[in-house]
Amino acid sequence: MAVLLSASASMAQRSFKLGLKGGANLSTLRGQDVFNTSDPSIRIGDNQTRLTGFVGGMYARFGSSLFIQPEFLFSQKGGTFNIYRDGITNDQNQVDVRFTNIDVPVLLGIRIGQVLRLNAGPIASLQVAQNQGLRDALNDIGARSARENLNRAALGYQAGVGFDIGNLSLDLRYEGGLSNVINTNDSNLNSQLMRKGNLWQATLGFAIF
Repeated sequence: MAVLLSASASMAQRSFKLGLKGGANLSTLRGQDVFNTSDPSIRIGDNQTRLTGFVGGMYARFGSSLFIQPEFLFSQKGGTFNIYRDGITNDQNQVDVRFTNIDVPVLLGIRIGQVLRLNAGPIASLQVAQNQGLRDALNDIGARSARENLNRAALGYQAGVGFDIGNLSLDLRYEGGLSNVINTNDSNLNSQLMRKGNLWQATLGFAIF
């Protein structure tokens, strides 16, 4: 009987995990170039620089060989774009844009052997702070309905690999944006300034259950 109970407990532990994770994002912004209508020599274009930001929160994993893994994360993202004049830019004409987001990825995965995992799935990302205090931003979110917050969320996808050793897990992922994180109308520009985000992410997790 003790052996059966031990085996059942071991199986339950393998098929469900709850843990904490944290790591880093390397993010960029991508979009079409736009021009100043009154001075066509001024152009806003992409910059290849990746900004570093923190990501951390909690995750749950349901299943063993095949699994679903929802997560709830605070994530710092952003990117840099250039303002060119006559095709020339310098450090003073580079604009950094940084956001703090609540990210909710829901990943489907498959385990290969005892260590390796492959996973991919959609992610909803709600911006909670940009050039304002985090507390004020969270108060703004609390004042809106769930539907309003959902409509404001940017959608994307994540895909990557994971490695499990005991209670520790290492994840390496790519995240691509499907929705614009910047969408600005300006009468001085020939079109909307629109940018999608993408990033590489590395996190270390620890299963607490």
